Amino acid sequence: MPVEITIARIQQGDVKLRNEFITNYQPLIAKMTSRFCRRYIDPTRDDEYSIALMAFDEAINQYSSDAAGSFFGFAETVIRRRLIDHLRRENRHQPHIPYSAFDVEDEENNLINPLEIHQSIERYEREKLRLDRQQEIEEYAAKLAQFGISFRELTKLSPKHRDAREKMIMIGKSIAANEQWMETLMQKKMLPIKELSEHLPVSRKTLERNRKYLIAIALIAGGAYPHLQDYLRLPEDVGREEPL
Repeated sequence: MPVEITIARIQQGDVKLRNEFITNYQPLIAKMTSRFCRRYIDPTRDDEYSIALMAFDEAINQYSSDAAGSFFGFAETVIRRRLIDHLRRENRHQPHIPYSAFDVEDEENNLINPLEIHQSIERYEREKLRLDRQQEIEEYAAKLAQFGISFRELTKLSPKHRDAREKMIMIGKSIAANEQWMETLMQKKMLPIKELSEHLPVSRKTLERNRKYLIAIALIAGGAYPHLQDYLRLPEDVGREEPL
């Protein structure tokens, strides 16, 4: 069975297959660990092997064939990251550790520096995260503009009291979860105020007063905006309270 298919099955919850897969590749994990540490690693005694084993399991969870290429190359990268973190913790009382202390040879006897690789990966991931957030904000701002709302308005539109703000966030998520309400919102560029007041624990007056804010929240909750959703910390369950 191709490794990618095996990983996919494991990620779907096949615990038995996970255990078999990790057991079968323990010699490879030990080899990767020894190569990084530049010494023989005893799986029964060395902490580095336990760290690498957990990193291998972590790699299984995180692997995506669309983005990561070869699984074993990806797994070795994760193992190196975790071992570097371990070395940093072990050497935290030694302020000056030369980069050369982290030099290792790869399978083709090329000298590489896992610490530099790790830091390069971290810089790449930070930059990618920044660009992803920037793109998401730009896309969201364009969507808001379709409703006559500017991104800068959101701070002013947000209810001042925490309870009221959380209430509006829950209602906005309720709107996003209702296909008919969202269809009305997207097609007519307006909230179905009458239906909302009849089915949600909120008065018509409150809905009208917070119309723009509710639209903004519903667009986030119902759209592909993971960073904005995380920033808002949208509740998972809609509370049932008395009407405002």
